[in-house]
Amino acid sequence: MVHTIVGANWGDEGKGKVTDLLAEKSDVVVRFQGGANAGHTIINEYGKFSLHLLPSGVFHQNVYNVIGPGVALNIEALLSELDSLTSRGVPMPKLLISDRAQVMMPYHVDFDKFEEERLGKNSFGSTKSGIAPFYSDKYAKVGLQVCQLYDHDILRKRLEIALVKKNCLLENLYHKPAVDVDALVAYLEGLAEKIKPMVCDTTLFLHKANKEGKTILLEGQLGTLRDPDHGIYPYVTSSSPLAGFGCVGAGVTPRDMTDIYCVTKAYSSCVGAGPFVTRLEGAEGDELRRRGGDAGEYGATTGRARDVGWFDAVATRYGVMVQGGTEVVMTNLDVLGYLDEIPVCVAYEVDGKQITDFPSTPTLMRCKPVYEMLPGWKTDIRGIKNYNDLPENCRKYVETIEKLIEAPIHMVSNGPRRDEIIYR
Repeated sequence: MVHTIVGANWGDEGKGKVTDLLAEKSDVVVRFQGGANAGHTIINEYGKFSLHLLPSGVFHQNVYNVIGPGVALNIEALLSELDSLTSRGVPMPKLLISDRAQVMMPYHVDFDKFEEERLGKNSFGSTKSGIAPFYSDKYAKVGLQVCQLYDHDILRKRLEIALVKKNCLLENLYHKPAVDVDALVAYLEGLAEKIKPMVCDTTLFLHKANKEGKTILLEGQLGTLRDPDHGIYPYVTSSSPLAGFGCVGAGVTPRDMTDIYCVTKAYSSCVGAGPFVTRLEGAEGDELRRRGGDAGEYGATTGRARDVGWFDAVATRYGVMVQGGTEVVMTNLDVLGYLDEIPVCVAYEVDGKQITDFPSTPTLMRCKPVYEMLPGWKTDIRGIKNYNDLPENCRKYVETIEKLIEAPIHMVSNGPRRDEIIYR
């Protein structure tokens, strides 16, 4: 049985908390795409953590945590993250790394930084974690799989092939020093030894676990609107954050997938470039950003201030539809308790007419929000455990959004901690 947790929007929806919560009832948690370019924030009995590569099941000793073949594996960042966890009292998690996962190279990170600098004001808002150069190499077939780290001749040959073009670009486009192949081989072989006990055929492991009736939880990074095919291209990531890609990036079959949990905030937030229809500017945006989450709306990986805005039902309905969401989890509902009225974007206005279907990027860039005003509840809802104990206007807000996005909201988060969740 395979459950999947994905973002309905631009990322930053609060998926880490939801995964941490559902991991309690799971046997395996799998990261199936992306790399260290985004973070999942979790607050539990050990403290507050931002996970970047580690699956969000690492706080549960009964859970196997899997880095799937679809992940951009920055080995040094992974080891640093493990050290950070254990140094704060978290027991060493059960961690498995796919031998087919591909390795993030130091030059991938460098190329990401150099290209964003070169593009200047035309940059894509990259986290500069090497993701686009990594996936470019993967699909150009000049990447390196984890299993190839353990054959010296293959490793060196693969790097020699890749570095012909890399060094040409470094020296002639970016005016940077070339990469030394000997030093890179030694560096990678040193890292490979450190992760060797964790490396295995995770696809086979997952198929056996599924056959034995284990509960498998797939954890996506970012959200629908950052998908390279269905998102706000070109302001997207370089791997697919859709539930459908979970089969490929984890190594499970479509027939095994059951529940798909789409996570969305009670308002909108976004880190990175691109059109964002409900974006708030000035004092209004600053206030919502300051109140958002446990420590305000700032990216878990970059520390950048997130853009914030009112709930976008057009974008979220589209996001849930493309993900195939069977249910929705709404996070950060408690943040809105200071408002007399709460705007909800129910349509877009473009070229003199209203639309309710999410458009492609060129049209989206011309869209303006059409708001419906809902009454606020003007009280702190943290600590409430029963849905019926929420203020009437708070329940109306949830139920109105449920109708607008055409998907059931079964879980509502009213605080950042693991136990601050309300089941409907």
